[in-house]
Amino acid sequence: MISIAKINEAYTRLQGVVKKTSLEKNSNLSEIFGANIWLKREDLQVVRSYKIRGAYNNISSRSKEELQNGIVCASAGNHAQGFALSCRLLDIKGYVYMPITTPKQKVNQVKMFGKNLVEVLLEGDTYDDSYVRAVEFTRQTQRVFIHPFEHEATIAGQGTVAKEILDDFHGKIDYLFIAIGGGGLASGVGSYFKQLSPETHIIGAEPAGAPSMKLSIEQGRVITLDNIDKFVDGAAVKRVGDMTYGICKDILHDIVLVQEGKVCTTILQLYNMDAIVVEPAGALSIAALDLFKDKIKGKNVVCIVSGSNNDIDRMQEIKERSLLYEGLKEYYIINFPQRPGALRSFLDDILGPNDDIVRFEYLKKTNKEYGAALVGIEYKNANDCNPLMMKMTENGFSYIRLRDDPVLFDYLA
Repeated sequence: MISIAKINEAYTRLQGVVKKTSLEKNSNLSEIFGANIWLKREDLQVVRSYKIRGAYNNISSRSKEELQNGIVCASAGNHAQGFALSCRLLDIKGYVYMPITTPKQKVNQVKMFGKNLVEVLLEGDTYDDSYVRAVEFTRQTQRVFIHPFEHEATIAGQGTVAKEILDDFHGKIDYLFIAIGGGGLASGVGSYFKQLSPETHIIGAEPAGAPSMKLSIEQGRVITLDNIDKFVDGAAVKRVGDMTYGICKDILHDIVLVQEGKVCTTILQLYNMDAIVVEPAGALSIAALDLFKDKIKGKNVVCIVSGSNNDIDRMQEIKERSLLYEGLKEYYIINFPQRPGALRSFLDDILGPNDDIVRFEYLKKTNKEYGAALVGIEYKNANDCNPLMMKMTENGFSYIRLRDDPVLFDYLA
């Protein structure tokens, strides 16, 4: 574990640089779960995520000789922003490697925080790809690499979140929920809690499409995933750190996997109920509460809201994923008989009164008895899809539900 002394040193070093973010009791979530739910609002940080803590602590603890030639980082977005602001505050030249798939909002924020001191290089499809390019560049140019999670100073900086929580909370914290990407936040915060609040159950939350820490702990070694779902970009890594793995396997009581669709539903709920804007990784800790709803009743629970760097262009995808997860939207490939009135029969006899066609693509094949159409349907209630599928079968309409065929779903939906 990272020592209390190291985290306290980081806390002192960060004074005047980071904002002491609020610890707020959320009445809506507390009512929903029958518990006392508190949110640590790192989404309100200077760079809208906790990452400035680790980046600045790592960089500012280096010698002048190490920094004189410039520094390098790889990031999916948030670490890059903390890195960029640190470069500007410390007057150091920085090079930032980011995936090509990084939301434009995050790329623009990096450039804004770093000004003319930071150069952004878009390389690779994932954080792990960018990391490889960044390390190669670091070796070639003999510069210092500032790791987003695999360094003691970075982890100690992230651990200052825990110090603020325990300084502000009066009483016993029963559960602490933390998002996990590379594991830096969980390692730092978990180290502090394990030593000063050992009775707190520390729960890590990973995206289901990138379960690198959970699988590593289950297999007893750090593994590298072949493929990941990049949607939760702030927490989607193929490989966690050796150091963070070593800490997390000892301090975490459990790790849960959260479906990306559930993350999207949580993002929309936070916005609609509390006007809180979070990015996918920032919603992970709150989305995980559903998996513990029986255990946390009547308990004091803290969720770290890790970031709010969300691109508005992603909102349509977020809504889409949420509807699909909640069972309120489905896509089908339906074979319509090539006869007059087939579509009218579908509308009159099969479609329910509250079912809404939101997508329809149909190509009539004159040399076939049946023609396929891609049909997207939104439902008022999640259980409305079953009657529709039964009616299609009864009326001789053959179909494929796309969620049952991931290859077709990814290609068409």
